[in-house]
Amino acid sequence: MNAQAPGYVIDTDGLCLYYKDKPALDHLTLRLPRGGIHAFVGANGAGKSSLFRVLLGFEPASSGSARVLGHDCARLPTALRERIGFVNEEHTLPTWMRVRDLARMQQRQYARWNGARYDEVLRHFNVLPGQQVGQLSRGERAGLNLALALAQNPELLILDEPTLGLDVVAKQVFLDALLQATGDDDATIVYCSHQMDEIERVADNLVILEHGRLRYMSGPDDFCERVQLWVAAFPGKAPDVWQLPGVLRVQAIDGLTHIVTFDQDDSVGARLRLLGATSVQSMPLGLHRAVNAFLAHGHAGTRRAA
Repeated sequence: MNAQAPGYVIDTDGLCLYYKDKPALDHLTLRLPRGGIHAFVGANGAGKSSLFRVLLGFEPASSGSARVLGHDCARLPTALRERIGFVNEEHTLPTWMRVRDLARMQQRQYARWNGARYDEVLRHFNVLPGQQVGQLSRGERAGLNLALALAQNPELLILDEPTLGLDVVAKQVFLDALLQATGDDDATIVYCSHQMDEIERVADNLVILEHGRLRYMSGPDDFCERVQLWVAAFPGKAPDVWQLPGVLRVQAIDGLTHIVTFDQDDSVGARLRLLGATSVQSMPLGLHRAVNAFLAHGHAGTRRAA
């Protein structure tokens, strides 16, 4: 098995995970440096949750290697697990316990417990120590789960759709608490979400998975700079602009042809005029539309006006 590359908090090499004959992870090679917030995005079935299960030692890989914090994920020692925090979308907590008792139990289990951080995060959510967990709202449970995870003082914190099902206010409070608690920290955070507004706010690094493989990784701003929208007006029927290099998506909207390209320069405008465009305008896309166009290009049926 390959040794973990220096400075990487997560290091996978040719990682595969199969459910029967279907690959959930398909020869995934991924190396995440320590520090910052790494946002994972991808369509349902992209392999995000499967990857987290392997990294946390919940499920053995079919082949390949996976290491976290320098250790083989298939044999994570107890001391290392204390350095990894995890919050999932269900926010599964023992409903019969009171908040204070749950916190005390966690404190006994984690040698690195940070009580001040726990109190700091929980204050955002108006959760009282004497409340029973089962009586908390979904947003309050999410906040309690985040407070417990951050109080572990983890080196790696994995958040898998942590705001799923929360209302707008609860989502805002959750993100505020996360960013405030980790603002001066050197912990590495893996943040998985389908909400691009959240990704835009928190992400230092964007990781795009598709069909169990790494499709792209860079800073969100760098990614958006490489995706461009071109709006062209053609007299009569529009030509086949899919022949142009780097085209991700083509749409006909209100008589204009919208073309999304990846890694192209201003020569696209000149090419569109050679194809007969009477006017051409270029503009950047937001992260949401850029990611959607990028992912849609990999699916059958993309080469059509949508």
